[in-house]
Amino acid sequence: MSGLLGLGVVATRLPAQDLERARRFYSEKLGLEPFDERPGGLLYRCGGTDFVVFQSTGASPGTFTQMGFQVDDLDAVISELRANGIVFEDVDFPGFHTRDGIAEIEGNYPSKGARGERGAWFRDSEGNLLGIGELVRASTV
Repeated sequence: MSGLLGLGVVATRLPAQDLERARRFYSEKLGLEPFDERPGGLLYRCGGTDFVVFQSTGASPGTFTQMGFQVDDLDAVISELRANGIVFEDVDFPGFHTRDGIAEIEGNYPSKGARGERGAWFRDSEGNLLGIGELVRASTV
């Protein structure tokens, strides 16, 4: 069964208690500028996908990944972000550990054609937990 919702485009919404602080963070730390804006909201576009940071009185719990970026070179992205002052989260629970801020994740969705993923997590200025992932391709030996 395929519903009409499947024809829609998915867009992430991230709350910000201080929208100007969030704008500075996304610009200075991540190198991202709003593609568009309206009162109370900043629209960003990355790789043809949109996400919005919006003014909110609510705070993010930051207890789970709220948005993720898939990149081709995780090490280069982490290096760039660390140079901008980003601190990566350490994760340690059964079957999942980070080493120097990076987790090696076994398994992946078959449609992605990868045997796993490497990932890292950090928080934005508003406490939102953001992830970065790089697919680990199956070797062709």
